[in-house]
Amino acid sequence: MRERCVRPHHRTFRLLGSLLLATALGVSVTGAAPAAAENRTPAPVPLDRVVPAPASVQPGGSPYRITRSTHIRTDGSREARSVGQYLADVLRPSTGYRLPVTTHGHGGIQLRLGKGPFGDEGYRLRSGRSGVTITAARPAGLFHGVQTLRQLLPSAVEKDTVQPGPWLVAGGTIEDRPRFRWRGAMLDVSRHFFSVAEVKRYIDRIALYKLNKLHLHLSDDQGWRIAIDSWPRLATYGGSTEVGGGPGGSYTKADYKEIVRYAASRHLEVVPEIDMPGHTNAALASYAPLNCDGVAPPLYTGTAVGFSSLCTGKEITYDFVEDVIREVAALTPGRYLHIGGDEAHATPHDEYVTFMDRVQPVVAKYGKTVIGWHQLTGADPAPGALVQYWGLDRTSDAEKERVAAAARNGTGLILSPADRVYLDMKYDRNTPLGLSWAGYVEVQRSYDWDPGAYLPGAPASAIRGVEAPLWTETLENSGHLEFMAFPRLPGVAELGWSPAATHDWADYRERLAAQAPRWEALGIGYYRSPQVPWPDTTG
Repeated sequence: MRERCVRPHHRTFRLLGSLLLATALGVSVTGAAPAAAENRTPAPVPLDRVVPAPASVQPGGSPYRITRSTHIRTDGSREARSVGQYLADVLRPSTGYRLPVTTHGHGGIQLRLGKGPFGDEGYRLRSGRSGVTITAARPAGLFHGVQTLRQLLPSAVEKDTVQPGPWLVAGGTIEDRPRFRWRGAMLDVSRHFFSVAEVKRYIDRIALYKLNKLHLHLSDDQGWRIAIDSWPRLATYGGSTEVGGGPGGSYTKADYKEIVRYAASRHLEVVPEIDMPGHTNAALASYAPLNCDGVAPPLYTGTAVGFSSLCTGKEITYDFVEDVIREVAALTPGRYLHIGGDEAHATPHDEYVTFMDRVQPVVAKYGKTVIGWHQLTGADPAPGALVQYWGLDRTSDAEKERVAAAARNGTGLILSPADRVYLDMKYDRNTPLGLSWAGYVEVQRSYDWDPGAYLPGAPASAIRGVEAPLWTETLENSGHLEFMAFPRLPGVAELGWSPAATHDWADYRERLAAQAPRWEALGIGYYRSPQVPWPDTTG
């Protein structure tokens, strides 16, 4: 997972779309007088300028203007109404409009659940003079369509004070659905603890770009972050510190349920991770019997890896593991439970295999599907298990082939190559935050690769998707998280969502640059990579 060295094609319709939009707005494309230009209504955002790139765009027709009389109309389902209320909550502060959510009437912004070639998360967005209609088969599709609608409005729509507008949505149709079912972001809350409010803020950020999994790294050497009733000292003692010796913290079960609830409201599934048998010093320090010698080590606040291990030869270890898995599984409505398994350097290989052979069935016993870091392929991944590959370009051919062989045998792969999508890697040597053991990861490098053809020998059918981990050895607050995630996170989201044929760095960098005013309106402090032609927002 980490291998820490630190101890401590532009689209042909683009011009056509702009011309059609200008014509629809009554704007002359030649010979306009300067004075007229000053009073001209700004053109709406072209349909193909969003991130992630939609699967299909057909621009044309009149734009729709959101006005004081606009209603948000949903069908009678609770789920559609919930998405409608979310949209109203986004739009009301900046527009100053009431935007009532109703099941009656016609026109305005309509959110409809219905049949169509959308899958679980796809949608159709149609815009014209009389309104905008988003149609999907499932609520998640409506929600993702709403994220597209947000990007089609001026960036000031994201502000929390009333702005002048106008609020125009370009005319045309978007048909969209994701390439991969797994589009995740991982947040390490163990190296540094992040409050429920900070986790919710990160959820809102990743939901903007249609991610659908939040992987929470809940335990490590530096801190245990989830209450376990049967082993209470895990949280009260094992969670009492963090890297650098700060106060740490942990989530009560009510806290964790609130994170899960909030994530679900943004159509994100929470995937909890309890890392084992390594990365377990916080647990070992909390309960001496989990150590082979019966002696509890001190709490750890450094950044080294690979030195800790549960005592795989003791039965109490498996009692402990079952209790933890049972309680975490009971709190988690999602399908998956991540058991880590990386960097278990202090666990002999034969004991590691024995441990995983015993633990994986426990996950199944409590109704969950196993996920492990790709070192799990050194044992025998359970049927249906997923492995998360974090290897580098320099990872040995033998290790890559072992993972590819598991994929050929039916194990699904989540791709998180550290030298591409680890969001804690420095952008360059001058980056004030992050680590560099996987190298420097600039914006182009994090975007310019194809998950479907990345790992030699692994069939494309085995690739479940992508995930961007954010480790927090050097990150202590939401500002740190956002600086490292933006602008790289939207690129990973596009790799997971958009058809491979749309992936083009020259086009993407232009679309990415146009996101900057939106981030600023949201209060996101981002890295102004020299690889991206950012707009001048100082005027």
